[in-house]
Amino acid sequence: MKLLLALLCLTLSAQTRSKVIVISLDGFPAYALNDPKLPIPTLRKLMANGISGPMTSINPTVTWPNHTTMVTGVKADQHGLLANGTITKTGSWPPIKVEPMIDKEKMVHVPTVYDAAHKAGLTTAQVDWVAIHNAPGITWAFREWASADGPLEKEMIAKGAIRAEELQDFSKANILYRDQVWTKAGVYLIKQHKPDLLLFHLLTLDSMHHQYGPNTLGGRGAIAFVDSCVEKLVQAVQEAGLADQTTFLIVSDHGFKAYSKQIKPNAVLESAGLGRKVYVLPEGGTAFVYLEDPSQVAKVRELLTGLEGIDKIYGVEDYSALGLPTPDKDPQFGHLLLSAKTGYSFSGATGGPVTAAPLQVGGSHGYIASDPDMNPIFIASGAGVKKRGTLDPVSNLDIAATIAQLLRVPLPTSLGKAIPLQ
Repeated sequence: MKLLLALLCLTLSAQTRSKVIVISLDGFPAYALNDPKLPIPTLRKLMANGISGPMTSINPTVTWPNHTTMVTGVKADQHGLLANGTITKTGSWPPIKVEPMIDKEKMVHVPTVYDAAHKAGLTTAQVDWVAIHNAPGITWAFREWASADGPLEKEMIAKGAIRAEELQDFSKANILYRDQVWTKAGVYLIKQHKPDLLLFHLLTLDSMHHQYGPNTLGGRGAIAFVDSCVEKLVQAVQEAGLADQTTFLIVSDHGFKAYSKQIKPNAVLESAGLGRKVYVLPEGGTAFVYLEDPSQVAKVRELLTGLEGIDKIYGVEDYSALGLPTPDKDPQFGHLLLSAKTGYSFSGATGGPVTAAPLQVGGSHGYIASDPDMNPIFIASGAGVKKRGTLDPVSNLDIAATIAQLLRVPLPTSLGKAIPLQ
């Protein structure tokens, strides 16, 4: 009898489990969806048949921390990603660097939903996801630094799905080309390996928004391009006969703000004779300040107070409320956190004027997460999703729990709750 009950439970679980495809369109601000003329026919169709709305992000509002939150359900002070890689000490100058090529097991400090899925015997795959280098919980990987000697790449070459020449010096190729190749890899995975969970990430929009700013022709052109990439993945699911069992979660990691001036706090510190004693790591709308001697924090705060473009200077006493670790708990983080006003972004430069320097208009993120311009997008459509229209803002802490529920796998470490899809 116990065996029959166990088999029945497994059968019911398999019947109700969705295949989940998470598509992250890096740098897609939620406010952009308010434009009825935005060229996104594929996303509009998914929205019309499911649910959508803005999503809140975590601090810092940069790519790797927020992607890691979406697969762990915890904030940066727990999962350990504070930049686009691990912040490590150099023993020279500058005193720190951001290192992306560290294995996932050393970089991410908590369990992920793809670990849980893999442990449950499900097939997992990733294309250009982040903080996932050599992850044992991923069955199939097409890496950001793809090359012809990768296992999946070799298979695709052998089957004529891609040519080895297309992957030569791949990391140096323009981002439009790389997104096209990553899309080709996503299509291949869906049709050939039918993963239970696919994590898929495109970068063109983020690059265009950085160069030209949001709400520009360049930005809208990039939005149209990534929409066409999503269309190819949707078509692949249909052609593979998986449409009735696949749930699409379309997300982004952060929003964007335009800026016309940059703030150079390192120039201020250098002019005050602290150039080799204090270092500022810029993250767009915020910057981390590292002191060789933490007892000098009051002096550094005084030097930077009133600098054009700085909105607020946060001390370690403020970090907990921001979801950030103090330096004594995680040496990756700085002794002060600077935030920029709208229209400004931080620079690590030391030359030129010590106050904000005019630039042509560009775009940035990294601003404090409570700024609604930093809100990313959330769209759910497909199996298990009821047509319900627009939602109130959801949290990106809830994405991991939502994936776990769709896959019917446990993720008890997540602080988020599954988003109601019915």
